[in-house]
Amino acid sequence: MKIAVFGDVHGNRFALDAVVHDIERHQPDAWVNLGDQLFGGADPAGAWQLQQALKAQRGVLEVRGNTDERLGQVLTDTTEKRRMLQWLHDQLPGGAGAYVAGLPTHVALAGGQVIAAHGTPDSAWTYLLRDGKGWASDDLVLERLGDLGEARVVIVGHSHLEHVRQIGRLTVVNAGAVSRQKDGSPLARWVLLEGQDDVWNVTFRRVAYDVEAAARWAEQLAHQGAEEAAQLRTGSTVNF
Repeated sequence: MKIAVFGDVHGNRFALDAVVHDIERHQPDAWVNLGDQLFGGADPAGAWQLQQALKAQRGVLEVRGNTDERLGQVLTDTTEKRRMLQWLHDQLPGGAGAYVAGLPTHVALAGGQVIAAHGTPDSAWTYLLRDGKGWASDDLVLERLGDLGEARVVIVGHSHLEHVRQIGRLTVVNAGAVSRQKDGSPLARWVLLEGQDDVWNVTFRRVAYDVEAAARWAEQLAHQGAEEAAQLRTGSTVNF
């Protein structure tokens, strides 16, 4: 079985379009979207349309990310990141925020052998593989996971950092991100999982896309577009 896993699109239609074309070449049996679909400034409405089309055409399984939960909030004067959220709601069709905020925190595939989540199976906010600015210990990772039954692979997003680790019989993967990279490379990321019986292989994929077009869109049209464009161009964290 081949499973294509992508996430942290962060409203970047340009990067997602390139990732989709790369995934299609591998002809996966299943697709998974790890969440944080829309919170970003490189054509979030286009990113929404593309992700909805993928769900309809490819049966993409979706989980919710932490910024998806933000989009489901009622906005008040004290809401964190209110101006960005208001801009996104103005860009997106009605109901988009409620839709992504209502997705499950995890999904299971391959008869329960693969578990996919944004942060951990129970939380869109908790980092599975990070502990402060470093990598979490195996014991902490297992504590955060809890009882996984017969799972052989857990794959998550959230940290925007690619990582793979073997803990006993369990392979734990961070898929990286489609957009808003943090490691100095602007390339879009996704992961191909290939399994037969209870043997699974992990392939990290990196995809070039028209970063400059995405950055120009952000500069011209997005809330805090200069900061968005800088992160897209450099692949480095910018505080929004």
